[in-house]
Amino acid sequence: MQNTIQKSSQSKAYGPVPSRRLGRSLGINNIPPKICTYACIYCQLGNTIQMQIDRKPFYPKDEIIHSVAEKVERARKANEKIDYLSFVPDGEPTLDINLGDQIDMLKALGIKIAVITNASLIWDKTLRDDLARAEWVSIKIDAIDRDIWHQINRPHRALNINDILKGIIEFSNMYKGELTTETMLIKGINDTQSEIQQIANFLAKINPSKAYIAIPTRPPAKAGIKGADEATINMAYQIFTSKLEHVEHLIGYEGNDFALTSDVEDDLLGITSVHPMREDGLNEFLKKADASWDVVKRLIREEKLVQTQFQGKYFYIRKIAPLR
Repeated sequence: MQNTIQKSSQSKAYGPVPSRRLGRSLGINNIPPKICTYACIYCQLGNTIQMQIDRKPFYPKDEIIHSVAEKVERARKANEKIDYLSFVPDGEPTLDINLGDQIDMLKALGIKIAVITNASLIWDKTLRDDLARAEWVSIKIDAIDRDIWHQINRPHRALNINDILKGIIEFSNMYKGELTTETMLIKGINDTQSEIQQIANFLAKINPSKAYIAIPTRPPAKAGIKGADEATINMAYQIFTSKLEHVEHLIGYEGNDFALTSDVEDDLLGITSVHPMREDGLNEFLKKADASWDVVKRLIREEKLVQTQFQGKYFYIRKIAPLR
């Protein structure tokens, strides 16, 4: 594998951008497009150009730090709030062997560091030590079954899911920061009740501070791929919450602060974009808002809200928007 460090005139930092998980996030692009350990069928960045699992330097460390520091200075001058500096590049961020050093160097800016990773290299102790330096880490867990994992994530041939799952558990045992997980549900692949139950059982072992259930919100790498429907998302939410304390779903709507305000419709759609609302809970919400069930009926009629069932109870979830 060639170890030439690339120099680029383009900034390695972007944003800050709004993020439901991270507030105002300034992104760090430490990997050239599209170098990854996976070729996920749903990737919004398109097909993986180069698959590898060997960690190496891609850009000079000083170039990354300078780009980020410059962006932070500009944001501060413009009174733009930054909650996190987030490693969210055009490939898998943990392939960068300088990741740990960069995290340490960026801490001088006084902003929390986040890394969003597919966790495919977490079996490597050196990488676990690097990741542990960040204040917030999100790891991908789309499947437990080996065949489903191959079908949805299309991993590098040298990777082993059992090693990855073991590494995730070891990382969760030693990590002192905020650990979150993300599970992308794809229609007809990993959306069965049995696989969702297996994922929930595994997540219970690592007890993340929050577990996110997601679907693709932009055109995926492989044609014809569709996210799970509202009923399946609700089922997954109920299964996850039976094992985990904090669960949310990500279905593309950023919404507002999800608090009760003067606009009942906006509040309701905001809440149901994150949590399915059970019928009794929805009744309580409407009572507090001094609103009637007619609001719900209208939102269903306008195809903004969907009624679904799980274990004999009715739930309401925001209608999933078509991919754009």
